[in-house]
Amino acid sequence: MAIVVAKKLRKIYNSGEVQVEALKSVDLEIEEGEILAIIGPSGCGKSTLLNCLSGIDDLTSGEVIVNDRPLNEMNDNQKTRFRAENMGFVFQFYNLIPVLTTVENIELPLLTIGYSLKDARKQALDILKRLGIYERANYLPSRLSGGERQRVAIGRALVHKPKIVWADEPTGALDTESSKALMNLIVELNEKYGQTFVIVTHDERIASYANRVAHMDSGEIISIKKLEARQR
Repeated sequence: MAIVVAKKLRKIYNSGEVQVEALKSVDLEIEEGEILAIIGPSGCGKSTLLNCLSGIDDLTSGEVIVNDRPLNEMNDNQKTRFRAENMGFVFQFYNLIPVLTTVENIELPLLTIGYSLKDARKQALDILKRLGIYERANYLPSRLSGGERQRVAIGRALVHKPKIVWADEPTGALDTESSKALMNLIVELNEKYGQTFVIVTHDERIASYANRVAHMDSGEIISIKKLEARQR
């Protein structure tokens, strides 16, 4: 069953008198519980596609339906609330708040949707145990390694049990071993809890951990391939 359906997505950016068509009538269905990698060269539109699928960017035309809800029928406040309740985000450079501890960074999404501090703290500590960094709960981000920071970012994305997690170049700032560890963690969490992951990457090795790989070029999806044997 598709959790995300995109129909004829177009995104045009205006730069002075120049128009740049970043997405060209893209159609895509993302199955619930899968890991989908979106791969392609720099500037091909893959990050733009992620931003449009998640409702961060408005479409020029087309339609995106997430969990049976059309995003283009929502106003900005409704989309913000919908993302907070149903989506998690992981970024290349972590986007952790430097003055908050590990556990405070992870519990923040729960506090924004109305959880009490006590309940948010309990869930944040539980996910720290799952991620193997419980002993780092009271560390500031500056005391963590790159791999540990990205685990915190994964924890923050997962703590509110979202339907779907969007990851934009999640291994881009990590070394090879940390990248492998992070991708194995994503596969483990996907298999254990059934959350959908959409990963934007330019790296074929990272894409090999997915169930399916969508190849993009010049604002279009040129192929979608199912992987019979995932990397582990």
